[in-house]
Amino acid sequence: MKCVICKHGETKPGSTTTTLEREGATLVFKGVPADVCQNCGESYLSPDTTQKLLLQAEEAVKKGVQVDVRFFVAA
Repeated sequence: MKCVICKHGETKPGSTTTTLEREGATLVFKGVPADVCQNCGESYLSPDTTQKLLLQAEEAVKKGVQVDVRFFVAA
């Protein structure tokens, strides 16, 4: 797809690092599957990946995590 940010690049499957902040917690997920613009690097997550990412973040917050860096688990 054409990148909506730079309007020049095309996206290709890849991975990205995503940072989420929620209820005072900062969570960094590495290796998140995404479509990444080959021109500007903007990344786009699928609805399924976004849902899994938010569920993992919610679980971490419930456990009292305040700062965490982890690899994304798709399962």
